[in-house]
Amino acid sequence: MESGNASARDLTVLLHAWREGQPDAREELVRRVYPQLRSLASRYLSSEKPGHTLNATGLVHEAFLKIVGADISWADRAHFFAISARVMRQILVDHAKSHGRVKRGGAAPKLSLEDAVVIAPAPEERLLDLDEALHELAAIDSRKAQLVEMVYFGGLSQAEAAEVLGVSEATVQRDLRLAKAWLYRALNEK
Repeated sequence: MESGNASARDLTVLLHAWREGQPDAREELVRRVYPQLRSLASRYLSSEKPGHTLNATGLVHEAFLKIVGADISWADRAHFFAISARVMRQILVDHAKSHGRVKRGGAAPKLSLEDAVVIAPAPEERLLDLDEALHELAAIDSRKAQLVEMVYFGGLSQAEAAEVLGVSEATVQRDLRLAKAWLYRALNEK
């Protein structure tokens, strides 16, 4: 991610210029954010199995098409990356769902705990479980779910997430600890 207030301000200015319809703003925005979005996409895909039908470039392009077509009033750089993270996560979840994976083993034979430790769930299956758990967390506490999405999926710093949500960094740290514990419990119950 970019660092420094000048870079963040420049990107925010570009986002507003794009929203106002300035002709070169979108191209300049793409030039500046593409490497960061590609890095984010690579991080998302790093836990997928080899031969995954989506690659980082394809994921970024699909996400950017959705973002360009959306009617969003951009607040700032952090808001842009938070939305980008959400869109990419949703594309991956939709992709996993479309491949008809049978959730939680379906008709697979039952295994002992010792055997289950050796055979880990498929990454797409875990992604679906995580998505479901994040939706459950959002129903209970939407801010905690947003923080997980922004920090762990969007790559925002805790300071940037605090700024986006209008809370203190201490609140972000506390909420992330609670969200991680809640998700850990939820995922281990699946």
